Amino acid sequence: MESTAVLIEQAHKGDKKARDWLVENNMGLVWSIVKRFMNRGYEPEDLFQIGSIGLLKAIDKFDVQYDVKFSTYAVPMITGEIKRFLRDDGMIKVSRTIKENAGKLKGTREKLCAGLSREPTVTELAAASGLSEEDVVLAMDACAEVESLHKTVYQGDGSSISLMDRLEERQNEQEGVLNRLLLEQLLQSLNEQEAALIRMRYFEERTQADIAGRLGISQVQVSRMEKRILERLRALV
Repeated sequence: MESTAVLIEQAHKGDKKARDWLVENNMGLVWSIVKRFMNRGYEPEDLFQIGSIGLLKAIDKFDVQYDVKFSTYAVPMITGEIKRFLRDDGMIKVSRTIKENAGKLKGTREKLCAGLSREPTVTELAAASGLSEEDVVLAMDACAEVESLHKTVYQGDGSSISLMDRLEERQNEQEGVLNRLLLEQLLQSLNEQEAALIRMRYFEERTQADIAGRLGISQVQVSRMEKRILERLRALV
């Protein structure tokens, strides 16, 4: 059988057999992620179907030029798809331990920011808090504000518009063009680094960790910058 990179290239060219093979051979990966979200009120098979959508997106969007394994790229895509499904249904619950870690990290981050005069890295936060880097990222991600694309940015005449509507409206072509023009105007208010972050995050659907590596900053900085940018964009709409 061809290498994963070759199969992905073939799948991108419309080879259904290559795409089916990639799906078949990554089912174990999807199931391993589904296990993290058990006992949420849904059947495992239902979560598997949602996760499979993330896998298909990963196959379609993966660039063989990425300096990462396909599975490494696919994990956050699959996880994100399941999280979005559970979040939209109000099913994501944050454990007490994660909440406690988040509270601990808040104070640790403030002290490090004061001492370093910059945002601390995940490694620095882990060392100062005594937590593992994985627990640091989990606490930050789970307890961060999750409205990002879903928070209402305009409301009137009994209807509301979210930032997601601004970015990805595709049902009405004419309205989509207008929204695209509005978004381009909003992006012009950002500096080069900020605009690049938004494009990678919401157009290319890259993870914060991936963006951090591309911009040469920490994942924490990407998270904070994203939050500030979205707050500014919402103020402009």
